[in-house]
Amino acid sequence: MNSVVLDAPFEPAVLAEASTATLKNSLLKHVDERDTDSMVQKVRFANETLLPLFNELERRNPTPDLNQQIPLLKGTWRPAWSTIPFQDIIPGRVHHESYQIFDDNGFYANLARYKPGRKTPILSWLSRWLLSYDFMIMQSYGVQTLAEADHPSASGQTGQDYWEIQNVCIRQVLRFGSPTFSAEAAQSWFNRTVAQYQKDPDFQPQKSVSVQGKDRV
Repeated sequence: MNSVVLDAPFEPAVLAEASTATLKNSLLKHVDERDTDSMVQKVRFANETLLPLFNELERRNPTPDLNQQIPLLKGTWRPAWSTIPFQDIIPGRVHHESYQIFDDNGFYANLARYKPGRKTPILSWLSRWLLSYDFMIMQSYGVQTLAEADHPSASGQTGQDYWEIQNVCIRQVLRFGSPTFSAEAAQSWFNRTVAQYQKDPDFQPQKSVSVQGKDRV
């Protein structure tokens, strides 16, 4: 990847002239080592510092049709940085063993391994070899069309597509030993959870959350 890194604040003219590789490299460099920031700091940093980078990258690869965004989401992703609250609400997250998985079946999940105390000298050995805590939040996703009958308060926006997200379940496992929580292990756990959900009629989703518009930065 291009080694050039742009300095913040990012000026629109400079961003427009930079290569896409430079934009991506700058984004990764500026979020590096910022996982310990508070959620308020993260949101402010995203809105005030990173948003021009997001906007420029989106301008170069626009995908306003929500249905066309779905194929781009599918796969297993390693988050470089996130404002998703669950990511660091538990201490000891292993960053290189954290994933977001989107599948063809309309489900996705955030998964992460935690080893609390792994950076504390007294606890690091115990944490590294004897105890791991794996955590998953699974949700369903899809694109719906806003209907006046379902959303009478939004009559002026009927006919527009929106994301519909449903909270499906939370799963957590305490593991002994030190097997790596690989992308393959995360995918396997996700697949088993989806299969359980589809087989169990009492395993119902929680209230859906409708996310209107296309701004899913």
